[in-house]
Amino acid sequence: MTAIISILLSYLLGAISFSYVIGKKLKQVDIRQHGSGNAGATNTLRVLGVGPAVVVLLLDCAKGIAAVFLGLWLTDGNTTIAAASGLAAILGHNWPVYYGFRGGKGVATTIGVLATLIFAAALISGVIAIIAILITRYVSLGSILFVLGSSIITFFFGDYFGYASSYIYFVLIIAVLTIWRHRANIERLMKGNESKLGSK
Repeated sequence: MTAIISILLSYLLGAISFSYVIGKKLKQVDIRQHGSGNAGATNTLRVLGVGPAVVVLLLDCAKGIAAVFLGLWLTDGNTTIAAASGLAAILGHNWPVYYGFRGGKGVATTIGVLATLIFAAALISGVIAIIAILITRYVSLGSILFVLGSSIITFFFGDYFGYASSYIYFVLIIAVLTIWRHRANIERLMKGNESKLGSK
């Protein structure tokens, strides 16, 4: 029962769309009706500016971190439920019950989840992703590299870092989910017309 409660609460927490809330509070706009139409930090940057985007990024990351710790706390350290709770928070962000199931792509929440579950792998992959973004200015490319890198490192070096064996399955699910949510971005990247960081 506590496992179900943890997963459900994590979904409901993840479903809080801070980009939507901040957009409504600051400019009375639905962030999903502007820019790329995505309810996330990158589109917040395009529509509302740097300050709100940083706040959204941090809060969305915090949702993922909180979900993992909620799972650990409610189940006395069950790592499988903690990972499932993190996944539930990402699903909540992507398909939020409060906003007609129209959310974002879950990248910032994914960062929070993976940084909590597999810190070393997430750190290494995050550095690679940041370098890729700085060079190409493609946030979507960095996001994809982050989840792919985290998956590869966890798969091959999970034992070395002492990760729970169940983590590899959850990380792979999260990677597939992220890539699927970025399928339109991947198509634009291949065509060379993906929006770059800083573009309107």
